[in-house]
Amino acid sequence: MHVDFAKLTAYQRYKLMASLIVPRPIALVTTVNADGVVNAAPFSMFNMLGEDPPLVMISVNMLADGALKDTAANITATGQFVVHLTDEAIAAKMHACGEAIPSHESELDLVGLTSAPSVEVAPPRIAEAPVAFECALWETVRTESRLIFFGKVLHLHAREGLVDSTTWRVSLQDYFPVGRFGASFYVTTRDRFSLEGGAEKVRETEIDRL
Repeated sequence: MHVDFAKLTAYQRYKLMASLIVPRPIALVTTVNADGVVNAAPFSMFNMLGEDPPLVMISVNMLADGALKDTAANITATGQFVVHLTDEAIAAKMHACGEAIPSHESELDLVGLTSAPSVEVAPPRIAEAPVAFECALWETVRTESRLIFFGKVLHLHAREGLVDSTTWRVSLQDYFPVGRFGASFYVTTRDRFSLEGGAEKVRETEIDRL
């Protein structure tokens, strides 16, 4: 079939793209507002963009009346945020952070996640997350429906044992992030396979440690 995107509404385009471009990594983003309240929200329109400079991107939709979500408002005001990768252990709490609550309340308190101090930015990191990237705002792109934030990674925090700091390799055997699938579905990353050296399944191949 052929679909002319110019003839679709924005919501129809969103439904098609969000259900077909899958799975997507999930960024659980912490920011702080002017009163020091920590906001935490998940975004699956997220990815790595490059390494020199080290850039990540999150795309935050605007509300129906054009107002900014707390994450977008806080990043715009402070230029700082922390991106966390979500694994199976915190997936349910990540999802719960997507519930709408008043700006003077923190999602971390609501779902029972623990804040820990960052090194260079005001927003705290989430202690339970396997990976956290402290970010400074690099550039903002505004579209008709979204604010797209490019963040420069300043610091990485990783769960003990996940990163070998002598070789800068990641123990992928112990890393189980979840991804966003279409509609309300998520996927795990346990069914892994290698296309190197034949089809025989082994616990570890050359690509398993990066």
